[in-house]
Amino acid sequence: MAAAPAARVAVAGATGLIGRALLARLAGDARVGPITALVRQPAALGAQPPAVQPLVVDYRALGSSQALPPVDWAFCALGTTIKAAGSQAAFRAVDVDAVLAFALAARAAGATRFGLVSAMGADLRSGVFYNRCKGEVEQALAAQGWPQLVIARPSLLLGARDALGQPVRPMEALAQRLMPTVGWMIPRQLRPIRGDAVAAALAEAVASPGAGVRILLSGDLQALADRSSRR
Repeated sequence: MAAAPAARVAVAGATGLIGRALLARLAGDARVGPITALVRQPAALGAQPPAVQPLVVDYRALGSSQALPPVDWAFCALGTTIKAAGSQAAFRAVDVDAVLAFALAARAAGATRFGLVSAMGADLRSGVFYNRCKGEVEQALAAQGWPQLVIARPSLLLGARDALGQPVRPMEALAQRLMPTVGWMIPRQLRPIRGDAVAAALAEAVASPGAGVRILLSGDLQALADRSSRR
């Protein structure tokens, strides 16, 4: 039986904690071919393997005056905080508008599989603006009719954001300090998780054939990341 052709992949949010880990993971996967990394600045990614090609995009134009190259799988790790964005409107422009613009552009470019980094509290009916936006995006993506949609809902993320030039998030920093001593006491689905583990799990879930919507919480993500490391 002939091997399946290598998948053409697009990654949005490629310069962030999970996005960079996704690029590294995908670039070393024999199932993956060319990788388009969406960036806002030409030099934002730095040195990357030859398979990774940056594409400077304006998310406001994506899908209208700007299109993506042919894509089979799409991954979205876009995300900010209200503090970093400066306002709820600016936050929404990234975490809702840009995510959905990317998804529609990827669908138009031929993608049939989509992997999203969402958040543990995502809920369209939440009284918390952040969680409500995440829930809105999840519902909108499901309504787009993706043949395969994988949604990662990690808890607090562990990883060196400062090494990427990103502001340190106080709750994540606190979790990093506490996890070695009290992590075992936290239920696995609520337990903080490393960004590279989320990336490994999401990459593996999208690369594995499936259908419909699949939601992965922190414990699910960690278990899948552990299995994929032994593959």
